[in-house]
Amino acid sequence: MAASIARINTSEGGVPKRAVAEAEVTELGLAGDRQRDRQSHGGTERALCLFAIENIQAMQAQGHPIAPGTTGENITTQGLDWAAVTPGTRLRLGESVEVEITGYTAPCDNLTAFFSDGDYMRMSAERDPANSRVYARVLRGGLIRAGDPVAVLKPTG
Repeated sequence: MAASIARINTSEGGVPKRAVAEAEVTELGLAGDRQRDRQSHGGTERALCLFAIENIQAMQAQGHPIAPGTTGENITTQGLDWAAVTPGTRLRLGESVEVEITGYTAPCDNLTAFFSDGDYMRMSAERDPANSRVYARVLRGGLIRAGDPVAVLKPTG
């Protein structure tokens, strides 16, 4: 199966983020998405937060009440080799949006309710980078829709 955008998520601040059918991607992230804590979230280097549906499903199978958008990700992907989505990786979302992964997202205690044991640190890159959300900067904006393809771009240079 080809990689795709499983879900696009926005909120007026905080979690969970709710599904939207499409969104405009700008240098600062998704139009209509806001963060309560701008010290820890947002800005050009953390414009988007991405996470894999496969990771969410694996945690659900372990009994956790996690779901797409509950961990604050803007883009829930499907079909990517998530372990290979590391800082420096470039992705194309849809037809024209291009992003570069800038780093791993540190989990916070706002996520406690989405884990049956309260251990939100299972998403920590220090514990398991392949189970961590990632931040991305937007290299080229545009419109994305749920179901759009996601492609890993070859490094430039």
